Amino acid sequence: MMLRVGLVGCGFISEKHLKTMSRLNELSLVAVSDIRQERMEKVVRHYQSLDKQMTISRYTDYHDLLEARNIDIVIISVVSGLHAEIAIKALQQGKHVIVEKPLALSLQDTNRIIDLAEKHHKKVLVCHQLRYKPMLQKLQELLQQGYFGAPYFGMVSLHLNRSSDYFASAAWKGTWKKDGGMLINQGIHMIDLLVWLMGDVESVYGEIATNEKNKEIEDVATGIITFKNHAKGLIEANTITKPRNLGYSLSIFARKGTICLGGQGLNEIEHCYHEDYAHLERDLLSLSKDSDEHYRMYQDFLKAIKEDSQHLMTPEEGKKALETIFALYHANNNQKPTILPMDDFSTKEMRKV
Repeated sequence: MMLRVGLVGCGFISEKHLKTMSRLNELSLVAVSDIRQERMEKVVRHYQSLDKQMTISRYTDYHDLLEARNIDIVIISVVSGLHAEIAIKALQQGKHVIVEKPLALSLQDTNRIIDLAEKHHKKVLVCHQLRYKPMLQKLQELLQQGYFGAPYFGMVSLHLNRSSDYFASAAWKGTWKKDGGMLINQGIHMIDLLVWLMGDVESVYGEIATNEKNKEIEDVATGIITFKNHAKGLIEANTITKPRNLGYSLSIFARKGTICLGGQGLNEIEHCYHEDYAHLERDLLSLSKDSDEHYRMYQDFLKAIKEDSQHLMTPEEGKKALETIFALYHANNNQKPTILPMDDFSTKEMRKV
């Protein structure tokens, strides 16, 4: 079965999708959309250079692409503030959806996407590709099966640099309405992994700060999580690390062992101990060099479409990290813990603080 793809947004991140698509015989790019003609032409040339010689339509208005009848899947790789709007319209037009993180900038839009996907019987993939890294999947399997015993504490750290030039490069960057916040853009992958590994969230307390005044959004964030299994979690993140990115870290502390991961691709084992599993570090290291997670994510999604089965990164799963971040922002505004589930929240509310 050949599935025809329309791409909305021809910026830098779209190249990763095209590279992955070119390896899958089940997918064919038939249309692209961007407000800049030259970016569409660049994307088309790039895709056709990958031995994909076919006619590709160009649309400066993405609504025209969504209405095209020869499209089965829409990939959304535009500014964060448009993700939900385009996903909703694509579902209403009967398309499957692949959307870059974040899924949305409000819980209302997130829930609407979930409802529409069910109503129209369409699949939505949220691009949290780190869940598809074999080493992390092995760790999640061990935690879920109880090999580590009760989880006690999980922590994620982000020490990044986002310069004034970064925010000056586009008017939407660093705005609550269109960009959504540092945790949503730079931190959401790590927070998604924390929730995926540790379990569902019961409550969140957090505080944020904006030190550099070249943007609206935060550049420092701290959060304390209580999980439903009574474990605790910690988020500490910043984009003011000098002079450059130091990277990411993820640590899990459980009754029978501890593991700490780091590195730019989260593929370095900084510490590993399990009281009953002597070869855990060796087994995880054997998986750590596999960095083909984007391809496996697409494979999982295509299988779900063909077999009408469940894939790993559904919108329901994508909501978990988003709601955790929204709860942290809400707690900052109210100076008290936020209990989940939340009724609603939008990053636009942060502009009032």
